[in-house]
Amino acid sequence: MAIEFIHVDVFSSTPYSGNSLAVFPDAKGLSTGQMLRITQELRHFEAIFLESTDDPQTVRARVFDLFGELPFAGHPIIGAAATVHKAAGNTPRQTLQVILADKTVSVTTERTASGYYGLLDQGAPEFLGLVHDCAAIAQAFNLQPEDLRLDLPLEVVSTGLRYLVVPVQTRALELARITLDITELLAGAGAQFAVLFDEAALEVRHWNNDGILEDVATGSAAGVIGAYRLKHGLANPGEVFTLRQGRFTGRPSVLHVQPEGSRSTVSTVKVGGDVVFIGRGVLDVLPAP
Repeated sequence: MAIEFIHVDVFSSTPYSGNSLAVFPDAKGLSTGQMLRITQELRHFEAIFLESTDDPQTVRARVFDLFGELPFAGHPIIGAAATVHKAAGNTPRQTLQVILADKTVSVTTERTASGYYGLLDQGAPEFLGLVHDCAAIAQAFNLQPEDLRLDLPLEVVSTGLRYLVVPVQTRALELARITLDITELLAGAGAQFAVLFDEAALEVRHWNNDGILEDVATGSAAGVIGAYRLKHGLANPGEVFTLRQGRFTGRPSVLHVQPEGSRSTVSTVKVGGDVVFIGRGVLDVLPAP
């Protein structure tokens, strides 16, 4: 059995920038173990595996990173929606429903001069609590407490993945490093991951918890930042702002974020970005089930 994949870059209109992704348009019959092994073999940050439904505007999806399956992720879903749109032909605009394990999201894609643009509606966020141990969090990122923005709270927010938002001074993004695995520290705060956020520059950094890999463009974290900014009066309802990421990896990325609702009730957060197509391939040999 052979299986085709499409290679796209998400959150950039320039090939070989943004966050790369392998999209498997027809992954029916693959086991969980096979999907993980394939993702590890291709070495993208993530891969997304699609299965069609009776409705051509609805797909089932499973997302994997190099360590396991993720319940939600932004750039894979946007990249997958653009791939489905391209396969549909000359339609200038379409909306795709993506069924994940724990939620269903919608993505609207449009054709552009460079490829496609996708806007993902991440749904209503959850605000899961504040974290008060600023010194421990600063130390986890090789920073000093004064490198944090003490006028903004450390807060755990989720639109599908639980992120600890760590507001920092502008200079701190360049200084930040993870030298010891922070999984247990984050778990104690009720978070799965952490994102460093520079409000002044509207720029973020995010790593895997062991600090070995830095993410290029994190759509799920961008949704969290949108919710956080609206709640704390840093963004206006319905206003689109531009968030930047990837500068430190040499793959600059641009994410457009639109929180909706009010400071007291954030109703949804939409995250959008460009998608460019790089190539395609075929796996002639699959890993054992």
